Amino acid sequence: LSELHLTGSKDVHGLALVDDVAGKTTLAQLIAGATTREFVPLSAVTAGVKDVRETVERARRLLGEQGRGTILFLDEVHRFNKAQQDALLPAVEDGTLTLIGATTENPFFSVNAPLLSRSTLFRLEPLGPDALRAVVRRALAAEGASATDAAVDLLVGLVDGDARAVLTSLEVAIALAGDGPVEVATIEAARSTRALRYGQDEHYDVISAFIKSIRGSDADAGLYWLARMLAAGEDARFIARRLVILASEDVGMADPLALVVADAAARAVEFVGLPEAQLNLAQAVV
Repeated sequence: LSELHLTGSKDVHGLALVDDVAGKTTLAQLIAGATTREFVPLSAVTAGVKDVRETVERARRLLGEQGRGTILFLDEVHRFNKAQQDALLPAVEDGTLTLIGATTENPFFSVNAPLLSRSTLFRLEPLGPDALRAVVRRALAAEGASATDAAVDLLVGLVDGDARAVLTSLEVAIALAGDGPVEVATIEAARSTRALRYGQDEHYDVISAFIKSIRGSDADAGLYWLARMLAAGEDARFIARRLVILASEDVGMADPLALVVADAAARAVEFVGLPEAQLNLAQAVV
């Protein structure tokens, strides 16, 4: 926080936080406390233009009467449509309030360009293994529980740097362990229902990795990314279309039959459908 230098800043009135881990609201509250500003939390899921206008009016009065700034923390800012986001622009632009918009989506897809251009974008990176182990140790101490080193290492390796996922899984594991220590088998049981993340960013990242794997003649990697897309619920027709495209774009005349195979797989998807068509797609990938 000492490096943000928000106090007295006249040229940065919008902050956009994008992350894959927990802590957005807490971080916004810390910023408000460090800068002695009024903190107004809203959720874009339930709030509307009326709520935004009321907040702007209160911020204007507070600034005029007490000389105190306001931080509007707007969670899930990507849920606001274009008109709702435009309603924020005047207050952000003239410094009536500082907007901190939090989103787990890519802001370049979900936030209006005018609002984004007036904001500073901070990407909250996943926590490293050492930080996650510290979180686990503190949580175990708070609960009066214990865990083997192997169990802690397994848990840390499964959560993709997400502290909230660590705490949630650890809570379940402690309950499953009862009076005994948390062990590897307990962690495996606690994590068995973890959902596969597959948002808009993952959609583009995974299909890119899928195409590059086939371009690099890595059949195992291609099958892995195919399985990940299908498990996450990706449209099989989208995958088939990408195979048809890459058959010419990435394989081309190195193997002219690649286009024939990809086209046959696409037809099989339409004719057979999932789940059986996953075999046709896998054959085409290989």
